[in-house]
Amino acid sequence: MADIKLQPPQHSQVGGIQVDSFLHADTETFSHVVYQQAGGPALLFDPVLDYEAASGTIETQSAEQIVKHIQSLKLDLVWIIETHAHADHLTAAPFVQKQCGGQLAIGRPIDQVQKIFKPVFNLEPFAADGRQFDHLFQPGDQFTVGEMIVKVMAVPGHTPADMAYQVSDGKGLAVFVGDTIFMPDVGTARCDFPGGDAAQLYQSIQTLLALPDDTRLYLCHDYPPKERSHQASVTVGEQKIGNIHVREGTTQDAFVTMRHNRDATLSMPRLILPSIQVNIRAGQLPEPESNGERYLKIPLKLAGTP
Repeated sequence: MADIKLQPPQHSQVGGIQVDSFLHADTETFSHVVYQQAGGPALLFDPVLDYEAASGTIETQSAEQIVKHIQSLKLDLVWIIETHAHADHLTAAPFVQKQCGGQLAIGRPIDQVQKIFKPVFNLEPFAADGRQFDHLFQPGDQFTVGEMIVKVMAVPGHTPADMAYQVSDGKGLAVFVGDTIFMPDVGTARCDFPGGDAAQLYQSIQTLLALPDDTRLYLCHDYPPKERSHQASVTVGEQKIGNIHVREGTTQDAFVTMRHNRDATLSMPRLILPSIQVNIRAGQLPEPESNGERYLKIPLKLAGTP
């Protein structure tokens, strides 16, 4: 595997909430460690494995960086949360959980995604009911981590199972939005995966943009133009003014038309086939076969056949 580029985390603070955001350079994914002080409880969103598709090699250097950071701060990792079943990287949640503990959670609608992809990969036996995860969050759920209050928001559209998580300490509000929205100069997530819906995504984004303007939105991805570096977060106010897809005044019809036209030009993510079949299993790899090796499946599409 080529050298993995590890970068120091981007640190930010919202009220008394500390957020350390780790960029996985290969997939341009951010993982966020959320806490109030060293030695206290913490959450982790969307950790990433290092995966080289050409050789099928899996490494954990990027996840190890996060684990060492959590351990250096003596944080008590309470939750490892997937904002959705990712199609562009393999989750490192089981690796982090083994090192640091915590419950692995995702939104309850993950069963819809599992039901879509179970026949695609002919996964048998496989229970498409979310039981692979330790906990399934429902929209509207609320829980505490130390003095932080976390509220669960349904934000479907990119996939049926996307959830956002509002974290508040009474002084500031941070929202971890997954793939619903990107930096203003990048726009919004695609909606052409099975179960995606551009009208739903528009409504989900409007829910986010109805939050106070100084609310900080923490992104799962950033795909910056050459003139700027990767950014882990942006405010609601900045999105309303400048998002190229959904700035204030953009109608749902205009957004849906734009999204359909744009999605028709996009190629599939390069890691979609390994990512989906691992991530709907809560990051568990397939069991070894008789020769001791593990295998992922690649469905073949023959030209000229249905």
